[in-house]
Amino acid sequence: MTPEQTLNEFRKAEALLEGHFVLSSGLHSRQYLQCARVLMQPRRAARLAKALADKIRATTKGAIDVVVSPAMGGVLIGYEVARQLKVENVFLERVGKNFELRRGFSLKGKRVVMVEDIVTTGLSSCEAIATIRDYGGKVASAGCLIDRSNGKAKIGVKLHALARLNIETFAKNKIPADLRTIPAIKPGSRALAKKR
Repeated sequence: MTPEQTLNEFRKAEALLEGHFVLSSGLHSRQYLQCARVLMQPRRAARLAKALADKIRATTKGAIDVVVSPAMGGVLIGYEVARQLKVENVFLERVGKNFELRRGFSLKGKRVVMVEDIVTTGLSSCEAIATIRDYGGKVASAGCLIDRSNGKAKIGVKLHALARLNIETFAKNKIPADLRTIPAIKPGSRALAKKR
């Protein structure tokens, strides 16, 4: 699947949104990729996951034992990528501000691919990778549907992405005047966690 085909899947699902968004990273953006919409159709999710799994399989050296994803956004794509790779799938959960491995999952000595839906700054990926290592997992590589950083996010392992975009983001104190006139929406999972 080419990057343009990946973006077409997002367009068809009405998952590439325009407006004023506050991302999970705290940065502001004119565009938001709503992965829940693109993954809500199982056939589309399977196509995207197969393409990502093929990319991971082709360039990750050695066997993969398990796909690990951070909840909430990575759970669906992580499961489907694991299914395509024919390996186990587990997920990390946020407890307060930190990720934890719960529900009796074990990663000790396992070769892991960490899979997310979207990478923007790489912060969640770095946190997830650190948690995987804390639980004894060996991170072989990582994958995502879209890398919003256009390859600039440094997460410490190879990041496989179906598409890399250069979507402009702004710090809270550097929002352009035209964007300040549009009410900001916080669609990310961290924003949801703060509401509780």
